[in-house]
Amino acid sequence: MKIHEYQGKQILREFGVPVPRGIPAFTVDEAVKAAQELGGPVWVVKAQIHAGGRGKGGGVKVAKSLEQVREYATAILGMQLITHQTSPAGQKVRRLFIEDGADIKKELYVSMVLDRGTQRVALLASAEGGMDIEEVAHRNPDAIKKVFIDPGLGLTDAQCDEISGAIGIPSESFVEARKCLQGLYNAFIDKDAALAEINPLVVTGNGSVIALDAKFNFDANALYRHPDIVAMRDLDEEDPAEIEASKFDLAYISLDGNIGCLVNGAGLAMATMDTIKLYGGEPANFLDVGGGATTEKVTEAFKIMLKNPNLKAILVNIFGGIMKCDTIAEGVVAASKAVGLKVPLVVRMKGTNEDLGKEILAKSGLPIIIANNMGEAAEKVVAAAKGVKSSAAPVAAAAAPVPAAAAAAAVTASKPLEPSAPASGWMKWLLVIVFAVLAAFLLRQCSQPKEAPVVPATPVTPAAPKAAEPPKADAPKPAEPAAPEAPKTDAAKPAEAAKAETPAPAAEPAKTTTLPLPTKTLPADPVKTEPPKTDAPKTDAPKAEVKKAAAFASVEILA
Repeated sequence: MKIHEYQGKQILREFGVPVPRGIPAFTVDEAVKAAQELGGPVWVVKAQIHAGGRGKGGGVKVAKSLEQVREYATAILGMQLITHQTSPAGQKVRRLFIEDGADIKKELYVSMVLDRGTQRVALLASAEGGMDIEEVAHRNPDAIKKVFIDPGLGLTDAQCDEISGAIGIPSESFVEARKCLQGLYNAFIDKDAALAEINPLVVTGNGSVIALDAKFNFDANALYRHPDIVAMRDLDEEDPAEIEASKFDLAYISLDGNIGCLVNGAGLAMATMDTIKLYGGEPANFLDVGGGATTEKVTEAFKIMLKNPNLKAILVNIFGGIMKCDTIAEGVVAASKAVGLKVPLVVRMKGTNEDLGKEILAKSGLPIIIANNMGEAAEKVVAAAKGVKSSAAPVAAAAAPVPAAAAAAAVTASKPLEPSAPASGWMKWLLVIVFAVLAAFLLRQCSQPKEAPVVPATPVTPAAPKAAEPPKADAPKPAEPAAPEAPKTDAAKPAEAAKAETPAPAAEPAKTTTLPLPTKTLPADPVKTEPPKTDAPKTDAPKAEVKKAAAFASVEILA
């Protein structure tokens, strides 16, 4: 909840913050009378609306005579004041605030806000106060000084002096600054505010520190504790649709689009609006019916949305958790019949009693377009909104397509739904990715045998075959007729073979087994035939290449 500047200054005055004298006025005559009471010689005529940037929009004027007060009051009262915080149409000025002028030496900025990171109240301050504080924060973030306040200690004198020195308040004015800063903090805490801002906080020519403006936003959940704050509410400054929605406990905020949204849950409502924008549409509102929506609440929600002259279609997006889908379906049907709905209605519901809810919608006889997922719902409601827009031509013959569109919508609702084009496209890409991953896995599996021969080539496994092979080599024993010649001709060969085998440490056991053999040809031939064992991997290489080629072939098939 927001209040006006003059109401905020009343609160600041209660907490000891120095503010100029001022009187609110609702007519030009009241403005002149207020100026007479204040005495002058300089007055400030201020428009009272719930928006900043009033000075740039022409809503703040300095008058140096009663005639100027009347002139400015006449010009400002009733004007549509447009600022960067209002809608393009601006806000009508219905109240004025006539205030004493001030001798401004320096303009500063101070505010109190809640910091979620530290879970404390943060005091923000800047030496560059005035109308363009948002630009300062964007252009030079370091110009904004921060102090996080311990809730047990409150805002201390030391913290006030630290901030005052950082934003250029003279040391002789520190005591005055403490009154302003600590009073602002106490008002923020005591009134359950969400924002308390003074812009500008000024240092005058005589060293005084005064709040020339005041802005308060209050936590709506705590208003039951502050009837005095509730009494300050100005309904003229609020959207009539939002006021009407609050009477039925509906969270409603008007937007600039043409697609109405009725959703249960703030998070789902935000996601729904994002999805509508993703599909090229613009949401016309934020509307959260909450977890306990009734037929009456849904009907009122429809009535509020239909008051928007720009509305072209409505999307109902319900997740049935606490809220049951059949309850919403009954409310949607009753509301559609009660208000005589003439714009396309797309409904997507999931959760508790989903099938029952869809059955209620199907039997209603209304041209309701049913969607199975959010993407499909957004796609259909955007298409429906564009269809309504194109059929709204001034030509009489152009009115004929509207019933046809409604009939097509009914047929669409009765048909079994298929995945939308974007969904089917993603499924194709998903299959391609899965096949690619499988192909890469197969390729890796087939290429692993290349390294396999290195593992068996440990010294443990070759030793056993060498000791066992000499007996296997006895197969040449049929050549024993040449055995008598062997001792004569090969007498030196055992010694050479022994010398050749001695450098290898694993060959010594083989020496003891080969010496007693009667044939001396056995050691020479096995030694010469063993090297092919090291070439065994080469015989496996063609196999690996064949497997690799097969893997590449499978990849090509998958692609």
